[in-house]
Formats: sequence, structure tokens, C-alpha cells
Amino acid sequence: MSALPYFLLTLCLLVSSVSSAGVSSVGDTILRLDYEGFTVWLDCERRGAVMFRYNAQRDTGNHKRKSQFYLDPDVPSECQQKATHAYRTEAGRFDRGHLVPANHMDFSENAIRQSNYVTNMLPMRANLNRGAYLRTEEIIECLRDIDELLVIGGTLWGNDSSDDYFLESHGVATPDAFWKVIIRDERVIAWIMPNDEAAKADQLDAYLVTVKDLEKKTGITLPVADYLKDEKPATSWLVPKGCNRG
Repeated sequence: MSALPYFLLTLCLLVSSVSSAGVSSVGDTILRLDYEGFTVWLDCERRGAVMFRYNAQRDTGNHKRKSQFYLDPDVPSECQQKATHAYRTEAGRFDRGHLVPANHMDFSENAIRQSNYVTNMLPMRANLNRGAYLRTEEIIECLRDIDELLVIGGTLWGNDSSDDYFLESHGVATPDAFWKVIIRDERVIAWIMPNDEAAKADQLDAYLVTVKDLEKKTGITLPVADYLKDEKPATSWLVPKGCNRG
């Protein structure tokens, strides 16, 4: 991706409020999708998201995740994936990996349904989706009952086309990695997680990075105080004992 879309993404990221709903253009190929409770930046050329953002607040909902997946009726068909069915290949297991988890949107019937739009999911290796990436979601799920969290994440597409198994069926390439940042008061934690079968939950600490390193990798300036950008915890934040992860 060129520097201009990332620059524009940064401008949008620093805006403190978003519209209640809608689609707006950011540059030539990027659409900003303001859903209920979360925002996704979608690259029309790639038919996939490049970034997402949401505030994780105290868990007060219990709406059930939908079993179906949907196209977003407000997004042009040429900008989103061609199909909603599962990613099928004999070259390993891939999930329809949520960028923003449905469980964090369970405060609203509409929000949890929107989390199942294909604009919010990408081909994710099953061990990552059910392993390291899931562990980050569990950390957020537990800590959001203590403090409100700002969660920002995105996709690293890379140049490896050897695992682009779903271009014909879904029109989307397979990302090389996913990144995520959690901002909690005066603390921050960041990961870059490879999209491979080795990315199990017990490997999450190996993917810790500083915010400064992440900014260099993505070209995005994140809303983190400069004095925090060189910090990297020795281990990932713990999931408190007794936490209800549901």
C-alpha cells in the first residue's frame, strides 16, 4: 500500500468521535466503515480490511453471536469479498477470522450482527484464530470490566502469494500477519502475530513488539504518548483468574 492511504488512515484514527453509522471514503481505495461500536477501514483493491478500532467497555450484554455471515449491504460489491462461506483448502485449516470479535459487541443485536460482516473478517490460520489471537481477545474481555480500553489493530499483507488460496473463491489474499494494540490508561501493549499454524496461545509473548516498532512496520502513527512507545512488557498481560471470558 502506498504511503498516502496510510497517512489518511492516521488522520482518521486520531479523530476522537465517529458518525453513528455510514460509509465514507479515505483516499482512492480505502473506505471507512462506521459500524455500531467499532470502525473498520476497508481496502477496496484488496477486498479486505487494513485496520480496525473500538473502545472495549464494561461487559453489560449477552446477545448471542450469529451463526451466519453476511455481506455489508451498504458497501459496493467490488470492495468486499465475493462470498460468505467458509475458506476451504487442503493446505491447512483457515477460519473466517474476526478482526473485531463478536463477543465484544454483544451489547447490541445490531452490533453483534455487523461483526459478522465479511468486511470484518479475513482468512486466518485456525491455530492463530483459536490461539494467540483469541488470547488477546480474552485479555481484552477480562480487563474491560476493570478499565475502558482502546483497541486498535490491523493487517500486514506482505508479498507472499504462496498461500493466497482464496483469490478465486472469495477474491481476497491471505494476510501475512495481524497486529493489535491495547491502550489502558498509562499502559500499552502491542503484538504482531504471524498468520501461521505456529501461532498458538502459548506463543503470544514471542509476538510482543514496541509501539515504535509497530509504527515503523505499518507506517501508521498511533495515538500513544511518545514516552510509552519504546516500552515492551516482558510478558503479555495476564487473564485474571476467575474471569468470565464469555
